[in-house]
Amino acid sequence: MLERAYAPHEQLVGPGRAHSQLWKLLVGLLSIGLFVFALNTLLLGAMAGTGSDAWAQSVLTGGSPAAMYILLGSFGFVTLAVALAAKQLQRRSLSSIIGPTQQTLVQFWSVLRILLILWIVVLILPPYDMGAPLESNLSLATWLVLLPLSVLAVLVQVSAEEILFRGYIQQSLAARFRSPLIWMVLPSALFALGHYVPSEAGENAVLIAVWSGVFGLLMADLTARSGTLGPAIALHLFNNMIALLFISLPDSLNGLSLYLVPYEMSDTDHLRSWLMADFAMMLVAWLAARLALRR
Repeated sequence: MLERAYAPHEQLVGPGRAHSQLWKLLVGLLSIGLFVFALNTLLLGAMAGTGSDAWAQSVLTGGSPAAMYILLGSFGFVTLAVALAAKQLQRRSLSSIIGPTQQTLVQFWSVLRILLILWIVVLILPPYDMGAPLESNLSLATWLVLLPLSVLAVLVQVSAEEILFRGYIQQSLAARFRSPLIWMVLPSALFALGHYVPSEAGENAVLIAVWSGVFGLLMADLTARSGTLGPAIALHLFNNMIALLFISLPDSLNGLSLYLVPYEMSDTDHLRSWLMADFAMMLVAWLAARLALRR
């Protein structure tokens, strides 16, 4: 039954079968990592060259709108690196990783639309106070002016992550192995590892990583069921818009947010309570996305 449900995945996996050697995937990942590291180093070096180390540090923490735009925009390096690696090692284009353009856009909007409706419903239904009174961050006028560019910046970030994890890595593994336990779990484990930050999250680091791993599995499922990255990008965009543009943590990545919660990522009691609610919301959003794909 699962094989039948995941049949659309072949549309993405097929173009990579002729070059599915594991060494090519490993070399590709290494080249992507080095390419992104080099470009980010140049970017930070250019900012440090202006004589403002504080500004460079602000970019790393996303403490202002400009810093967030640079930080989120730098994820475009990932998309460029994947495109180059796929072209050189797998003889495939970036569009073959994402999916047919029209189908991708239709699925993206179908999923995003139902998720936005879901969010409006959640906002109407009390209580929804994040467990503590929210603190104002940007003024409403400033936030609204910045919102279109902010959404675009978040789109750059989430699409890059989906292109890398549910695109390049997942599809390369699926071209080599039939079992979803390999091509779904391994990329999701890497995705979770990338979100493991004990220096910032403290005792919450493992829980946040587990949350990210489950999120990765759900995005892998949507990609396999749809045959494009559109639904996964839409759900990822929805999730990150809430976390980066509406309600953020005060210690990092809050430069574009309308509100802040009055506790930090390392706050065990408050954050764990919210993560449980967020986990439930993630499952509901995934089910809503699957419903959108059936219509």
